[in-house]
Amino acid sequence: MAGIFYGVGVGPGDPELLTLKAVEVIRNADVVIAPKTEKKEGSTALSIAHPYLKTDVEILRLVFPMVNDAATLANAWENNKNSILAELQAGKKVVFLTLGDPMFYSTYMYVYRLLKDSGYAIETIPGVPAFCAIGSQLGQPLAEGNDILSIIPATMSEEELDAILGVVDNVVLMKVYKNFGQVVAKLKQHGFGENSVMISRCGLPDEQISYNLDEVDPTSVNYLSTILAKKRKLG
Repeated sequence: MAGIFYGVGVGPGDPELLTLKAVEVIRNADVVIAPKTEKKEGSTALSIAHPYLKTDVEILRLVFPMVNDAATLANAWENNKNSILAELQAGKKVVFLTLGDPMFYSTYMYVYRLLKDSGYAIETIPGVPAFCAIGSQLGQPLAEGNDILSIIPATMSEEELDAILGVVDNVVLMKVYKNFGQVVAKLKQHGFGENSVMISRCGLPDEQISYNLDEVDPTSVNYLSTILAKKRKLG
C-alpha cells in the first residue's frame, strides 16, 4: 500500500473548529507529525487535535528550528524530509498538523514543497485561520461593502507598514509579538488606534483579549497574538 501525506489545519485553538474532514483524517492516521521549534517542548497543534487521536497512533515530533544559520536549517529540513519519507515508504497515512490553515503562514507550506515531487499522494485539508475565528467571536465583521482588508505580517519594514496602513480600511496584523510597540505606534499614526483589539491564543483555555493596546506589556505578548483594527468604530 502506498503511503499518503496529509497537511491538516487544526484552526486557532478550539478543537470543535476542526472540519469534519480534518477529524476523519486525524482519526485514521498511522503517524501524526507534531512540528515544534527547539524552544518549545509541547505542541499546541497536537493538543488541539488530541481528542481525535486513536490510542495507538504514532506521534512523530519533528524540530523545525527558527534560526538564521543556513547550514543548520538545511540539515534540519533534510533530516525531517527523510523521516517523513521513511514513514511514507512504509505505506503509512502521515498527518502533518498545523495551526490555523496549512497554506497561511505555515511551516507546512515548506514541507509540501519538499515532498510534492516525491511521488507520494499529498492532500491538504484547510483550517480556520485565527483572524476569522477572532472576527466571529467578537461579532466583528472583517470587511463589508467596499472595504479594503489587508492581512499583513507586523515584521515587514516600517516603510511598507506605513504604505499599507495609509490605504486600507481594515487590517489584520499577524506576528505582532516581535515589535508590538512599533505596531501600536503605527496604528495610532494612521487612525486605527482607538479601534484596535488583540487576541492572544484564541480558543485556548488561556485566551486573552485586549481592547486597550496601550495597557499591554510589550514583553508579555504571546507568539499566538493577532490584532484586528479598523479606521471606524469597532462593532
